[in-house]
Amino acid sequence: MKYLDVNTEELTLLGAFWTAKEIEQQPDVWEKTHNIIEKNKVAINDFLKPLIAKRDLRIILTGAGTSAFAGGSIAPSLSLKLNKSVEAIATTDLVSNPMQFFQKNIPTLVVSFARSGNSPESVAAVEIASTVVNNCYHLVITCNQDGQLYKYCDNNTNSLALLMPTETNDKSFAMTSSFTSMMFTALEVLFSDENLANTTKAIGIAAKQVITQYNSQLKKIAEKNHSRVVFLGSGGLKSLAQESALKLLELSDGKIVATYDSPLGFRHGPKTIVNDDTLVILFMSNDSYTRKYDLDLLDELRTDAEVGQVIAITTLADECVNGDYILIDQQQGLNDSLLMFPYIVCAQIYAFHHALTLNNKPDTPSASGTVNRVVKGVTIHPLNKDDLNLGKVLCI
Repeated sequence: MKYLDVNTEELTLLGAFWTAKEIEQQPDVWEKTHNIIEKNKVAINDFLKPLIAKRDLRIILTGAGTSAFAGGSIAPSLSLKLNKSVEAIATTDLVSNPMQFFQKNIPTLVVSFARSGNSPESVAAVEIASTVVNNCYHLVITCNQDGQLYKYCDNNTNSLALLMPTETNDKSFAMTSSFTSMMFTALEVLFSDENLANTTKAIGIAAKQVITQYNSQLKKIAEKNHSRVVFLGSGGLKSLAQESALKLLELSDGKIVATYDSPLGFRHGPKTIVNDDTLVILFMSNDSYTRKYDLDLLDELRTDAEVGQVIAITTLADECVNGDYILIDQQQGLNDSLLMFPYIVCAQIYAFHHALTLNNKPDTPSASGTVNRVVKGVTIHPLNKDDLNLGKVLCI
């Protein structure tokens, strides 16, 4: 059997089996995720509908690292759809600076993304939120039924935990199927009036196209071994670019300079990273207005001729095809929040092959062992009454 066109025996020797399997399994896992949501639809609606009906409800999407980027990727679309304040704030910010982010008298739904649910900040964030906010509710989306965050919801009437398929609790170091499945779940349950069954099939088909048609091309790009890689995207695709950069940074064990930005923001200083050994990957928006800005920068980079290689990942065969590109067919109608699913598979596959080019082990990429699958070494300091009052102090 093969994953990403590499025999399982070879993948095992390379320390790459789980990463390859977990990248390739995603379309099937999204279908399973959808089925889980359908089976729990009554409980989900009973919990969420009264909350969404609150006019002043604030929604915070939170997590650490990749889980935080899941929230950042979908927050703009959710805010537009729900006509509410939807913010992506990492647990690493909420825990250390709660009084700067929580609002005591505003009803708040905290949506927590967590693969294991055992990261120190995960449980601390929900506990602090419940302490600081008078009317606080928790939707936990996690991949581990044995995790502390999942168990937290058992004894909290203001909470609902949704457990992802078993396969999403990635055995590899880097989050891949966990990231996309949790993101998919948040979109489906919060877009509660829409049936995403057909959409599930559409993004699954698109992702399978990436895996079957573009794995070889992405491998060849990775084998060029660019020392600098930049991912760019507009709106929610900027957070997807951030996640893509993190995947490469993790799987390369920091050997590659990987960064991200928006196409407009890139010109304001970050573009100085570009040299003849830089790869730029641009996630093209399907929004006709936003796409104009994406195309402007794409043309500028190609005209400058300073970059080593620039690749447009797109669903439209417009000006993008005047250079290197990956064309995902028949997905022109997907909005950007759904387009992210096949797009991130491109980035995951690229990072996987680049790690192998560097003779890194994707399943356990940290040679020093100082970076762990579940974060260690974090001390959670108790929040007392004096700390709560600090938020009221005005210093001049």
